Amino acid sequence: MSDCSNDTATLGASKPGTEEVKPNSEESTMAQESPKNSAAEISVTSNGEVDDSHEHGFNRDLKRSLPAGLGLSETQITSHGFDSTKEGVTEAGAFQAGGQRTQAKSGPVILADEIKNPAMEKLELVRKWSLNTYKCTRQIISEKLGRGSRTVDLELEAQIDILRDNKKKYENILRLAQTLSTQLFQMVHTQRQLGDAFADLSLKSLELHEEFGYNADTQKLLAKNGETLLGAINFFIASVNTLVNKTIEDTLMTVKQYESARIEYDAYRTDLEELNLGPRDANTLPKIEQSQLLFQAHKEKYDKMRNDVSIKLKFLEENKVKVLHNQLVLFHNAIAAYFAGNQKQLEQTLKQFHIKLKTPGMEAPSWLEEQ
Repeated sequence: MSDCSNDTATLGASKPGTEEVKPNSEESTMAQESPKNSAAEISVTSNGEVDDSHEHGFNRDLKRSLPAGLGLSETQITSHGFDSTKEGVTEAGAFQAGGQRTQAKSGPVILADEIKNPAMEKLELVRKWSLNTYKCTRQIISEKLGRGSRTVDLELEAQIDILRDNKKKYENILRLAQTLSTQLFQMVHTQRQLGDAFADLSLKSLELHEEFGYNADTQKLLAKNGETLLGAINFFIASVNTLVNKTIEDTLMTVKQYESARIEYDAYRTDLEELNLGPRDANTLPKIEQSQLLFQAHKEKYDKMRNDVSIKLKFLEENKVKVLHNQLVLFHNAIAAYFAGNQKQLEQTLKQFHIKLKTPGMEAPSWLEEQ
């Protein structure tokens, strides 16, 4: 009897447990149906954005129904749309304190090359210029103090020295020719005024009419020949000025660039030699390689500038001989004909060199007359 009563008590105790399972199964059924309802009913706000208040409520209910060992962030909810055969997978984020879910904000990913900053580029150029200037200045000071070595091309240096010396001499000839032209212009102007004065007196002095007339004609003829000679001298001055201040000056500018390239070449050569004499380790080897590249670049620049100077000196010598030959013949013939009083020879000299004299008081022709 005791055994039967125990069995009856046991069965009586097990019935409430069975009844408690039913509510749990009903809650799980509701939890399974709630995703469908929330997936089917998607509310939209007045701004056109999806209202996720239902989603928050669903997540709270789901969190209560899940076991304590399973986090909400590990749960995936699959919903089937009514008008679509595709499945949408929604990953629920982790909850923070207060029940609010953190949403990761993601923007568009832009893949682009490294943007160069103009300020950084200018700063880099200034840095390179400063370093190059420092090395060149150090090389110049070393050469002047006799401590540094310099690269010398004996043949080219001799030609450059001759060119500079000739330029000084040509400038002196040009200055003297300009002085002669100024003085001759003043003399011609004086002779013209003197001729006008003699002509006026020949009309007013009947007793000395012929004498004043002869002198007036002579002074006017001298003034005319002086103007012809002045035209030849001015043409000579213009040609020599072009040769000295343009052609030779252009060559000397190339020489200056050659000398700057030579200083840079020697500066980087000295820098490389100092690095090669020092220790070779992991820190110095990259510097030696970089210095070798810079030295090679400046060596190529130096060789190119030396070749350019040699070519320009050669063409300058040929051009100088042609120009000065013609101008010296013109100057000699004009001076000789003028002081010999050979007006015809003086005029032929100007025609030979295609020199046109400007008539005093005559303006340049208009563009209509030139047409």
